[in-house]
Amino acid sequence: MDLTQARSLFIEEALGLLEVMEACLLEIEAGDATAGQHIDAIFRAAHTIKGSAGLFGFDAIVAFTHIVESVLDKVRDQKISLDHDLCDLCLLCQDHLMTMIRQLQDDSIQLDLHAGEQLLARLHLYLDGKPALAMPEAETAAMSEHWQFDVRYGADVFRDGMDPMSQLSYLATLGTLTDVHLSAEFPAEHFDPESCYLRLHANLASEASKQTLEDVFEFVRDSSEIHITVPKSISEQLAQQDISDEKLGTLLVQAGAVTPRELQQALQAHKQQEIAIGQALVQQGAVPPELISTALDKQKATEHKRPADFQFLKVEARKLDGLINLIGELVTSGAEMDSLLSELGNSKITESFSVLNSLLEQIRDGALSLRMVQIGESFSRLRRIVRDVSKELGKEIDLIVEGADTELDKSMVEKLSDPLMHIVRNALDHGIEPTELRLYKGKPAQGQLKLSARHEAGSVVIEISDDGAGLNVQKIRDKAIEKGILAPDRDLSEADTYKLIFEPGFSTAAAVTNLSGRGVGMDVVRRNIEELRGQIQIRSAIEKGTTFSIRLPLTLAIIDGFLVSVADTKLVLPLNMVQECMEFKPGLQTQGRNYLDLRGEVLPFIRLSDIFRLPGRRLQRENVVIVQYGSDRAGLVVDALHGELQAVIKPLNSMFQSLRGIGGSTILGSGDIGLILDIPQLVQFATNLEMQTCHP
Repeated sequence: MDLTQARSLFIEEALGLLEVMEACLLEIEAGDATAGQHIDAIFRAAHTIKGSAGLFGFDAIVAFTHIVESVLDKVRDQKISLDHDLCDLCLLCQDHLMTMIRQLQDDSIQLDLHAGEQLLARLHLYLDGKPALAMPEAETAAMSEHWQFDVRYGADVFRDGMDPMSQLSYLATLGTLTDVHLSAEFPAEHFDPESCYLRLHANLASEASKQTLEDVFEFVRDSSEIHITVPKSISEQLAQQDISDEKLGTLLVQAGAVTPRELQQALQAHKQQEIAIGQALVQQGAVPPELISTALDKQKATEHKRPADFQFLKVEARKLDGLINLIGELVTSGAEMDSLLSELGNSKITESFSVLNSLLEQIRDGALSLRMVQIGESFSRLRRIVRDVSKELGKEIDLIVEGADTELDKSMVEKLSDPLMHIVRNALDHGIEPTELRLYKGKPAQGQLKLSARHEAGSVVIEISDDGAGLNVQKIRDKAIEKGILAPDRDLSEADTYKLIFEPGFSTAAAVTNLSGRGVGMDVVRRNIEELRGQIQIRSAIEKGTTFSIRLPLTLAIIDGFLVSVADTKLVLPLNMVQECMEFKPGLQTQGRNYLDLRGEVLPFIRLSDIFRLPGRRLQRENVVIVQYGSDRAGLVVDALHGELQAVIKPLNSMFQSLRGIGGSTILGSGDIGLILDIPQLVQFATNLEMQTCHP
């Protein structure tokens, strides 16, 4: 692996660890977490970042993270408590570290050095300003973790520029060294003054993990023999630890008795010498025999509790995108082959191809599932925004998250971050009232913001709800007229009035703040959602709150579609929105508005030939496709129905981006181009067109 690739992996891993740190800190602050486990996770994240940064020589990151880690270590030892102030400081340190890591990617990012110095000064107050540095006797006794070291340094240690004394000095910073013996075994003949003949024996009282201690000898590991014997208390911890994996090696690694490197060596010995894993670990001096006995007892106790194994493999996004593109080409070729086979009429070949096509569908679904990630990734980022904004506004906010495990295409999750952030900021600034006003209205002092996600009819629905003042229809209308967005004599329904807030330059804020009031943001929200072939709706009630509902397709790559035609134009409807098809029988028409009598239900319908101004004669027999999205339904009048197909979505050229009601294109089996309809956008466009016709 070249250094550039390794550096990229470090940055990716560090950013992921910082996100874990932020999530754990927020959950601890909110009281929604088991503090001990989360503190350990935060400490491990900081320790891993420090160690990895040291390998690449990022000294500034190492120095800053070391101080953070030292404070967290005192928290783990219960010498200081992770209260609200320290949580706030740790979050600021997480922000600073995030900036330092991102600066490695982009030199244009500016790092506030003064802010970093202030953070370090505040951290040192917890290290130097507390009398707890001199540990009580009870705590000293608790640190009686005696690790035994036996290190036989290799002959090339000095030539490699390593100094055994520096390692011994670093060990002293991790605990209390006792019984230190440095000896030298000089050869009787062929003495080389540049060779190292040292051997180290020492005991260390420390609560550091075995992995941390092993890392001290990272750069002499290949040339030296290193044996670290664990203390007896590890056996007691192993017996008490709640572990649900029956593999012996995993039990020992989780208990901290064995490092992954030692386990790997034991596995190699297990294969080469055909000896048991436990025996191999004892032979290499990694663990004492009694610890293996304890682990075997634990293994038997948990043999019926082991869950299914999960293994993860990181894959570059571009490789996955390439796979999806190739599968899309296969789908297109398969459609062409299906069209040719239908012309040949060979039943055996057709039947064989149908099996192949079924396998292709499974491959398609499997590949698309690889790009699915949980929406909770975006929700986690919003937790920090809610915390910081509510603190800035002086409001108490209770954030409720539901359906964080709902899955969505990764590319869509990334593009959702900005729209969700804008909506949440507006809900906090405009929607939820200040504490005094809420109390005056008889509401709880703490406002409530709810983020939820769910699957519904082949789509993903994301809702952001607040229990604030709600949207004032008259105020929105007056502001729209003032801005020239709405004509004074134009009548709009309540739902259409709410949509005015998405117009560019619209804002009802009385004053411009750091958060909102400039009339930018909500128009970007609508545009971004529409680019994802989604729709956004608003429900609101005065003094009860407002709900923004975003409906999105599961993926932007390949969909199951329903092919229809109007004149010579082929159109594809998303299959998950198609309810039924029937022969079209015109119902009543009132003031230019088209309605259909569907089993006693009045249903609006749209003639696609009129909307898209397609040339051709109107046929005597027409068909209507009933489509539904959310709670809305409509009928689409078409000339012919051609059945289901798999459609590979191709984006429209930039010059056609302004077309309303068209979400993309696809290549059909015949080689023709089919246009994929954006049903919600199409119905909205038809409604607006009808309103303009009725109210010129």
